[in-house]
Amino acid sequence: MLAQIVAVMIFIAMFVLIVTEILERHVVSLICALLTIVFVFGLGMHSMTAIFETINLKSIFTIEFWYLSGEVSGGSAGINWETILFIFGMMVMVEGMARVGFFRWLCMRIAKLVNYQVIPLFITFMILSTILAMFIDSITVILFLAAVTIELSQLLKFNPIPMILSEIFCANLGGSATMCGDPPNIIIGTSLGYSFTDFVTNTGVIALVCLMAVLTYFYLIFRKELKSDTSNSVNYGNMPSPESTITDKKGFAVSCVIFAVAIILLVTHAQTGLTVSTIGCIVALATLVTSRKYAILLLKKVDYKTLLFFIGLFVVIGGLEQTGILEIMAAFIGKISGGNVMVMVAIIIWLSAIVSAFVDNIPFATTMIPIIKSLSAAYGVDLSMLSWTLAMGTDIGGSATPIGASANVVGVATASREGYVIKWGLYCKKMMPATVMAVLIAMLLIYFRYL
Repeated sequence: MLAQIVAVMIFIAMFVLIVTEILERHVVSLICALLTIVFVFGLGMHSMTAIFETINLKSIFTIEFWYLSGEVSGGSAGINWETILFIFGMMVMVEGMARVGFFRWLCMRIAKLVNYQVIPLFITFMILSTILAMFIDSITVILFLAAVTIELSQLLKFNPIPMILSEIFCANLGGSATMCGDPPNIIIGTSLGYSFTDFVTNTGVIALVCLMAVLTYFYLIFRKELKSDTSNSVNYGNMPSPESTITDKKGFAVSCVIFAVAIILLVTHAQTGLTVSTIGCIVALATLVTSRKYAILLLKKVDYKTLLFFIGLFVVIGGLEQTGILEIMAAFIGKISGGNVMVMVAIIIWLSAIVSAFVDNIPFATTMIPIIKSLSAAYGVDLSMLSWTLAMGTDIGGSATPIGASANVVGVATASREGYVIKWGLYCKKMMPATVMAVLIAMLLIYFRYL
């Protein structure tokens, strides 16, 4: 009982400190992880087994961690090293692509294809944001899209704020479509043993329908603003050519090949048996070997703080799991829903969306995975359906407020740096209706398809 109380107190303290941003989130999660090991596993449970199971280093030395020849076991408790390695590998690849100018080239190429017309640019950048975020971290997507959007807005003389807001929403939506799009999806996939194809054929279909609605919504609310700011005196001859954004032509070609290989490996990993941790290592090694003299620079640019945050977070959630708190939470949701699957889905998707609007969706998703496993076992509910519900709620819900997802923070900060201030009121007024609409569509599609 004491261990349970301490585990809950540490978890709540971690959440509060992350939200208030008194300390950097990786520092918070690592301190809370240490407290969990000492006070929950050590003094509370007197269990070295719980510590070893949560640290979970033994999983790295199993064949299943690198290659799956049969059915997926569904992951193990504690630190999810598959997630850590995969995200690390993708970070290295993205830094390599950024170095050679891939993202700016892609944006400028698309802008040229639509003849620099603002409304077509607005629509295509939303679609581009969605597609890129299916394979690349949404923070990176927004970092480059927002910067290029502001650059184009100054050349074409339009207000970039509507475009940046729509790009942020579409990046979060695109992340929900695949296993590698958003960290919550990576964690769900590796923890529960779902493949890239599983996500595309389930959350991908839902995201596509939501995208149609979102494109219509943003077009209707922003079209007058974008049209009225368009100037007739734009000199299209002054536009930078897409080729001028490439800083290393040979490196650019190699980056494109590595990116294509990464996508192919992800799409086929259920057939090849290669796990996402193996794919992450392959992609990272290919990038470092082909970059050679820039390898150290690329490694230095990797966001190690995020990886440390993940490690600390998994230990804290392990404390809740080892002490049985997550089973109690699952039983509570089951009791509220009365075992009714439709009510259960509604609770999970709206709770996920509301919580993710205000706090980091990664700890929430990590907390909810064992809960949905318990709900599935206790009430005979299809686990995959609850997984897709959790993924859509956490990924879409994060768009509602400026602090709901990392992509939002980056997009707003990039705009502010260039003098385009996006206040909370404006952000929420435009983004909350879109979030509610997308979550509602997702819930109805889940009802329609799985019940």
